[in-house]
Amino acid sequence: MEVGIGVGTLQRWRDEIQSMPARGRAWTAPSRLQAVITTAAMAEADKSAWCREQGVYPTELAKWCASATCALSDPQDQRASPQATRKDKVRIKELERELLRKDRALSETAALLVLSKKVTAIFSRGEDA
Repeated sequence: MEVGIGVGTLQRWRDEIQSMPARGRAWTAPSRLQAVITTAAMAEADKSAWCREQGVYPTELAKWCASATCALSDPQDQRASPQATRKDKVRIKELERELLRKDRALSETAALLVLSKKVTAIFSRGEDA
């Protein structure tokens, strides 16, 4: 079907589209880091325009930024202090004791319930006879 568009124009359009990054393009770690660095100082409008050009959602870019920040953080920042570790251990012990106490109480209650049902069943049989 003839639409009046020259072959050269169609080829140029095709080449432009093929040179654009695909939306589903797999971004490598270095290219994601480069994207974060490139857009770090941009205003929101410029960052959104860059994302549209590159076929990336702004939320993806924000995730990449958070991931890069987390990866570059000092391991000391993530490590708990010895005091916090001791407090956590004490709290875990308290919770384990409380859980054991409640488990025993639940077992006792279940045993009493079974016994009461058996007693009721025994005495109800005696009344039927």
